[in-house]
Formats: sequence, structure tokens, C-alpha cells
Amino acid sequence: MAQLTRPIAVAVATAAAITLAAPSASAATTTVNGSGNIQANLVSPTADVTTSLGGGSCTASQLSGSVQSSGAALNISGATFTGCDTAVVVAQNLPWNNGNITYAPVEGGRDGTLSIAGFRVQATVTSWFGTITCAYGGTITANFFNPDNASRPYPAVAEAQAALTGASVSKTGGSFLCPGSATVTATYQLLGETTAGSGTFDQSVSITS
Repeated sequence: MAQLTRPIAVAVATAAAITLAAPSASAATTTVNGSGNIQANLVSPTADVTTSLGGGSCTASQLSGSVQSSGAALNISGATFTGCDTAVVVAQNLPWNNGNITYAPVEGGRDGTLSIAGFRVQATVTSWFGTITCAYGGTITANFFNPDNASRPYPAVAEAQAALTGASVSKTGGSFLCPGSATVTATYQLLGETTAGSGTFDQSVSITS
């Protein structure tokens, strides 16, 4: 029995050594090409904030901010919503800091995700109850599409796109008549600066691993 035990012990030790020497699988990294200052402009017909009580559709919206090349520290310093119909939508609590862009491709779909942390808007709606002001916020996540992705929501726009589809946010303030949650639906195109700090957003943005 002793003669059998030693070869088994040697085999176990050898296997353990091989396991320790083998490189561990590394998580996919994110590289944002066109990082730095960025601007996002609405390309869908409207940006919609919707509740069970009603909502508002805005025909123009712009977000401005910055992101690191790793996709970290997506900070939104400016946000506007104009051309709204049944509601006045105003951004609150800017800047919205500590979001991220993550490379997470899905075959036949997105190239990654774009998350905005600290998102908060106030919507003033006129309904049969009268004028009601509601505030909603939270972290919202959009699907991110590279400029050359054939699955991007608006193929005629050859730029990176971030698509929010019914992103849920929770009530943070306003009338007791305000529903407890709302959804945000909108698609934006993203551009960076060819010349950093120029304020001219003319550089395509894309993500890779």
C-alpha cells in the first residue's frame, strides 16, 4: 500500500503545480476610443419620460460630459430636454457622476452598455388633476452600439448610439399623486472632440476590449 501511496502523492502535487502555473482567465477590458469630453444628441424622434399618470415627449435633448478611456467615470455635467409636449422636463442634481461605459458585446446586437449614475429629472405635467410636478431618478443603462454596428437603432446615423428602452427610474419627490416609478426611452448619438478642450464635437466614439 505504501508503494501505491507515493506515486499518487507525486501525481497530486504535480497537478497542483500545473494548476498554479496556469494563467487565470482575465475579464474583458474596455477601451473607449474618442474618450475625454463627449456630447450626446437625441437621434430618436423623441425622448420620453412616461408614468402611469401620463408623461412627456421631447423632440430635442442633449447630454454633455466626459469619460475615461477605460470607460470609467462617465460624468454628465449638462442635460437639456426641449420641444416637450404635455410636460416640462428639467434635469436635476447635476452633475450625474460615476457612470460607466462597458464593452459587453452580444452577437447580432449591442457592443456594450452605457450607464448613467445619479440620473434625475423633474417633469411638470398638466392633467385632469391639475398641474402636477414629479421627480424621478436612479441609475439608467442603455445599450451601446459602435458606429459600424449594423444593429444600431438608426442605421442612417453612422455614429455611436446609446439606446434607452423603457429604463426604469423611481420617484424621488413631488406630489403624492405622482406614481412610484417612470420609464425613460430615448436614443442618442455620441461624439467626442478631435481636439481636446475645443468644444467642437466631431470625433466618432467606439468601444473595444
